Amino acid sequence: MSKRDYYEILGVSREATVEEIKRAYRKLALKYHPDRNPGDKEAEERFKELSEAYEALSDPEKRELYDRYGHAAFDRQAQAAGGGWSGGFHDPFDIFREVFGGGGGIFDEFFGSSRGARRGGASRGEDLECELELTLEEAARGCEKKLRIRRPEPCPACKGSGAEAGEGKSVCPTCRGYGQVEQVLGGFMRFRQTCPRCGGEGRIIRRRCRQCGGSGLKEKTAAVTIRVPAGVEDGMRLRSAGNGAAGRQGGQRGDLFVLLRVRPHEIFKRRGDDLLCEAPISFAQAALGAEIAVPTLEGSAQIRIPPGTQPGTVFRLKGKGMPNVHGYGRGDLLVRVQVEVPSNLNAQQKAKLKEFAEMCDSRVPPKSKSFFEKAKTFFRQAT
Repeated sequence: MSKRDYYEILGVSREATVEEIKRAYRKLALKYHPDRNPGDKEAEERFKELSEAYEALSDPEKRELYDRYGHAAFDRQAQAAGGGWSGGFHDPFDIFREVFGGGGGIFDEFFGSSRGARRGGASRGEDLECELELTLEEAARGCEKKLRIRRPEPCPACKGSGAEAGEGKSVCPTCRGYGQVEQVLGGFMRFRQTCPRCGGEGRIIRRRCRQCGGSGLKEKTAAVTIRVPAGVEDGMRLRSAGNGAAGRQGGQRGDLFVLLRVRPHEIFKRRGDDLLCEAPISFAQAALGAEIAVPTLEGSAQIRIPPGTQPGTVFRLKGKGMPNVHGYGRGDLLVRVQVEVPSNLNAQQKAKLKEFAEMCDSRVPPKSKSFFEKAKTFFRQAT
C-alpha cells in the first residue's frame, strides 16, 4: 500500500509555512491522539501518520528531500544507514511532547484519566551533537568511525537513583505520592498537572547522592561507532539513535547527531555528485594530440586529447564522480585541461620556436583569427 502525500495528510498546501504546518499538526494530533481515542486502531495510525508528516515537513532539510524525491528519499536514507541515518523518524509521542511540551500523556495532564497519575519520574535523555571530519575518499566510500564523546551516564554510586547509598525515598508531601496536583480555576474548573516538587515521581530524595548531586547522572567518556553512508556531503548530519545522554530514572536515551565536515582535497573539488580537477598538458600535446593519465578516486584513467585542443577544454569521465547518498547512481569526473606555456627556454629552443612562429599562417591559430576579425569589425563600427 502506497503512502499518502505528507501535505495531504496535514491538509496544507505545498507552499505552507512552517508555522502553518505546525498549526495543522497541533489541531489534528489532538483529534487523533490515542488518549482521546482509546482502542481505536485507525485513530492510532492517523496519529503516527501525522507525526511522520510533521517531522518531515517542519525540518527544512527533510522537506527539501521530500519535495525532490518523495517518500523514496527517506526509504533510501534509512536503508543506506541501517536505520541510523537522519532520514529516520522519531517516536510519534516524542514529537507530540516536543510540540505541546510536557512529559506525560496530555489528556492525563489536563483532563485526568482512568489510567491514574503518571508515576516513575523517568525522562528521556538529551540529544547531543558532535562534529566528525572525513576525507573525500571516506565520504565517497562510506566508512565506520569510532568517536569518543562526553555524555551523561547513570551515576555508579547511586545507580541512577539520585539518593545517597543506603538512603531511600520518601512520599512527596506536596502530591502525597500521586505525582500530580489538582488545581481549581474560577471555582469550578479542575485540572491536573505534574507535581512541581517531585516531577511526577510521587517520591522525593531524603539525602542526595554526593557524587551526582541528586541528578542520578554523571558525565563520562564513551566510545560510539558511527556508520557513514557513501556519498555524504560537507554539512550533512547523521542521527545515531540512542547514543545521546542517558535518561533520568532509567528513561530512554537521547540521540547523537553527528555534523559531518569533509576536508578540502588537494586534487578534486566537488560540485553536487560531480568531481572537478585540472590537468596540465604541454603545448605539443594540445597541438598534436595525446593520451594522458588522470587521477580518479579509484585510481588512474586515460583521456584522449584530440589535436588542436584549446586551454580550458573539459573532458567528462562518466561514473567517476561521487556516489549519490540516496542511492541514485554516481556523478561524473570533469577534467579541465590547462596548456602550460614553456618557460626558461634555452637559445636553441627559442630559435626553433621563432622558426615555428614564422611558419604559421592565419589558419593555424583559429581562436586568434576569430578574435582579431571581430576586433576589426568593432573598430570599423566605432568610427
